[in-house]
Amino acid sequence: MIHPWDGSDFAGAKLAALIDGRILTYRRDVKPGIPWPGLIDLPGGGREGDESPAACVCRELAEEFGIDLPEARIWWARPFPAMDTPGRTGWFLAATLTPADVAAIRFGDEGHSPQLLGTAAFLAAPDAIAPLQARLRLVLA
Repeated sequence: MIHPWDGSDFAGAKLAALIDGRILTYRRDVKPGIPWPGLIDLPGGGREGDESPAACVCRELAEEFGIDLPEARIWWARPFPAMDTPGRTGWFLAATLTPADVAAIRFGDEGHSPQLLGTAAFLAAPDAIAPLQARLRLVLA
C-alpha cells in the first residue's frame, strides 16, 4: 500500500528495509539531547530541502548504511504524526533489500551495532522504538 505524497511539508521519514523475514536495524547512540538514546532504530531521518519521503529515506539509507536503494523498490508508504516534531508529519516506508544490498552495507558514524533482526524479534524487543514497532505491524498486516 503506497499513499501518494501530495508535495506537502514533512519532518522526516523512516524505512523498514526487509529481507527474508529480517529488518535492517541499528542501535542509537547515547548522547544528551537526542530522542530514544540507546534504543533499536531503523534507517531514516530528517528531510533535507524539498526531497520527497522516498528520496529522504533513500538518502538516509545511503548515508547510514551505504546502500543505494532505487525508489522503485519501495512498496509501502504512509504518513503518520512525526515522532519527534509535534504537529508535523513523518513518513514510514518499506522496501525489500537484496543480498547484494546486504553485502554492500558500510555502516556510517551515527549509532552502532547494525544488524538484520528477525521481524518478530524487532517487534518483541523491549528496547526498540515503540512507534516504529507499531508501524512495522501495519506494514506486515
